[in-house]
Amino acid sequence: MLIDTHAHLNFNAYKDDAEEIIKSCLDNNIWMINAGSQYSTSRRAVKIAEKYPEGVYAAVGLHPAHLETKIIKIKDDIQEIENEYETREEEYDYEKYKELALSSKVVAIGEIGLDYLYQPKNEIEQELFKAKQKEIFLKQLNLARDLNLPVIFHCRKAYQDLLEILKSQNVKPQGVVHCFTGSWKQAEEYLELGLYLGFNGLIFKMNLNEVIKKIPLEGILIETDCPYLSPPAYQKERNTPLSLKYIVQRIAEIKETDAEKIIAATFQNAKNLFKIGNQKNLSCFG
Repeated sequence: MLIDTHAHLNFNAYKDDAEEIIKSCLDNNIWMINAGSQYSTSRRAVKIAEKYPEGVYAAVGLHPAHLETKIIKIKDDIQEIENEYETREEEYDYEKYKELALSSKVVAIGEIGLDYLYQPKNEIEQELFKAKQKEIFLKQLNLARDLNLPVIFHCRKAYQDLLEILKSQNVKPQGVVHCFTGSWKQAEEYLELGLYLGFNGLIFKMNLNEVIKKIPLEGILIETDCPYLSPPAYQKERNTPLSLKYIVQRIAEIKETDAEKIIAATFQNAKNLFKIGNQKNLSCFG
């Protein structure tokens, strides 16, 4: 059994065939967690998950990119294409997200965090930009704590700030640093905090071999971040959780072990973190 711990079948890219893809995934023993990036996609993730008794779950959260209205260009380094989309500013509403997160199919708060890739050039504006992200991030950490849920962390060009925030918390959240692309030194610091690291198709493009070789199996989660970051063997198709097997194979090659060991470990890790199939009152904070 495989679990895609970070998918976006709740995005518009799948508005016409999400159910067909999910059926195919479940038929192939692939479970998934669809992560929200704003209220609309979080709500859609919950609605999708509630249609299935098992295997499809949701995370709800406000991505830092949606804290202001702007045009963002996303370069898919694997497919070597650039997509452009507009983000619309959303005011974070704790109670609305809390209501969504009370669904029994919500297993995490996310994706939330810090994203400094598209920051202003003016230093004063930069500080305001970062301060706003940190403020909303802390509010969502409080929601995770209040509801005893783990966190799916988004972090881009902000690993040190994220570490400092997490280390400053009296009660440290459990969770996963999604799409990890940092150094082994940074990886060690996150692992010491009890966090998991999520790997996707970027492992084919970026040199993350040292991190993957050194990280214990107990610290790994696998994901696709679909519709983005298709592995090379899948790049002629729109990315889906069905491509997860290529991530597993590549990790197994780097770690010089059997793919079955990666599958078994990451499945158990996901069950442990997201309490899938277990009682939800088990503590997610330590």
